[in-house]
Amino acid sequence: MRAPLADRIRPQTLDDVVGQPHLLGQGKALRRIIESGKIPNMVFYGPSGVGKTTVASIIARNTNMHLCKLNGTTASTADIRDVVAQVNTLHAVNGVLLYLDEIQYFNKKQQQTLLEFIENGSITLIASTTENPYFYVYNAILSRSTVFEFKPVDRADVVYAVERAFAILAEESDVPVQLEDGVCAYIAMACGGDVRKAMNAAELCTIAAQGSESMTVTMELARELTQRSAMRYDKGGEEHYDILSAFQKSMRGSDPDAAVHYLARLLEAGDLVSACRRLMVCACEDVGLAWPQIIPIVKAAVDAATMVGLPEARIPLADAAILVALAPKSNSGESAIDAAMADIRKGKTGSIPRTLQNVHYDGADAARKGQFYQYPHAFPNHWVEQQYLPDVLAGAQYYQYGENKNEQSFKAYWDNIKKK
Repeated sequence: MRAPLADRIRPQTLDDVVGQPHLLGQGKALRRIIESGKIPNMVFYGPSGVGKTTVASIIARNTNMHLCKLNGTTASTADIRDVVAQVNTLHAVNGVLLYLDEIQYFNKKQQQTLLEFIENGSITLIASTTENPYFYVYNAILSRSTVFEFKPVDRADVVYAVERAFAILAEESDVPVQLEDGVCAYIAMACGGDVRKAMNAAELCTIAAQGSESMTVTMELARELTQRSAMRYDKGGEEHYDILSAFQKSMRGSDPDAAVHYLARLLEAGDLVSACRRLMVCACEDVGLAWPQIIPIVKAAVDAATMVGLPEARIPLADAAILVALAPKSNSGESAIDAAMADIRKGKTGSIPRTLQNVHYDGADAARKGQFYQYPHAFPNHWVEQQYLPDVLAGAQYYQYGENKNEQSFKAYWDNIKKK
């Protein structure tokens, strides 16, 4: 069975690796460590297709240690025992280098099985993961490892890799591969910094073009075979929360262009529910009392979107996202409830004042009969001064008026009434 192109042309030296200049550039820490030959325990963290496995393979070739490979999606406890059993054997006299791909799929017990041998130096671990290692990797392993973050590869570097891929594919087929203008740039753009995905797209385009007389990869063919590839999205993964965070922060930051960009990424991934939920949260949390009328407006847009579904749902949601971004902002309501809840968690509650209790009769032990609640609507301007907070919190102030026009008008209204 023929290996995928990405594996057939995998770089053999650090100089051949595209991207990751912050790690592999001349003089950078990871490059110096690799070139020293003294390999510590390391965790490579970053999205797929950006060179984690390639760099680990280069390290393995440049060391005298016995190389073992495991994948967290398929490896069992028995596989771990087999690795451990090779420690101190003749063919592993210099120790075992374990490359563990997708370590996030190893449970805590599996990771603990390796810990003793990692700690005493019998096994050197190079693990890779697409998820945040601080959430998925056992703390004891992290404390004995150095984490290196790999980033999506710049588009210019991916273009170079795609051009090289088409050249190699032409050599393998002995037939010149003709490329329409912009094909390599389009594949690089559509694959969103994932070199492996770009390699696969180039190979698919070449295979599909073999049916044509001129062996030409057209823009139409490239679009067909790389569509939606730029979407790095996993509803259970970190990228999901990064996009949601960027979506809300863009609306909070009053940037309508960024807001619709991240909304588009959510909708292209088909995540209508998360987009609707985040819009409602932002309307309440970030606009709030500066313009409270926005809450039913956004709710109506969300209802319309869920009623019509995608693709039409993009229209009311875009309206809502732009409206939230452009609206005046205030988080005074959120700040008030957070401050109140902080006091509750500290045990600052106290008895509810008698004037506010649901009292229908007085017991024989009541020193003073009656509830003495004053009904505000019976007084001028529908307000009368009386204590509402428990005694232990009397005078506490949780809500601070925002500086926006709406809340300042409320402040002026009540200042005027309460001074009278």
